[in-house]
Amino acid sequence: MVSKARWWHYAVWIAAGTSVGLCLGLGIYTFAYAKGYSYLTNDPRACVNCHVMRDQYDGWIASSHRSVATCNDCHSPHSLVPKYLVKARNGFFHGLYFTTGTFAEPIRIKPANRGVTEAACRHCHAAIVHAIDRVPRDEPVSCLRCHRSVGHLH
Repeated sequence: MVSKARWWHYAVWIAAGTSVGLCLGLGIYTFAYAKGYSYLTNDPRACVNCHVMRDQYDGWIASSHRSVATCNDCHSPHSLVPKYLVKARNGFFHGLYFTTGTFAEPIRIKPANRGVTEAACRHCHAAIVHAIDRVPRDEPVSCLRCHRSVGHLH
């Protein structure tokens, strides 16, 4: 007969092994079957792995930025570590909302991602933005307020 202490030891190892196995299985599923690896690339087709992004992708195809910018250029920071932190956060929540069917229709940009995109506009168009920002205003100018259809036709 197995002692209580020994039984507890086995139970902990079984629970830990099951947890590791589930995480590993989910990770393999996400990166293989669900094409999670594609989010590590710079290919805009990765954004249409889930059907809900088709309209945004089609809007980008028809936009003026198609020839000069990919999804990552506008929706990820330009430095390495922040870029992959944003991609990891967004990838997790995109996968979660798509898998559970809890995404809002129409899709709306979240405030944190709006900040990333605003910074990207200002990065690529720094000379123009500098001239605009020199004019005193009551509130800061938002590129996305006036130019929301530049990257995706709405």
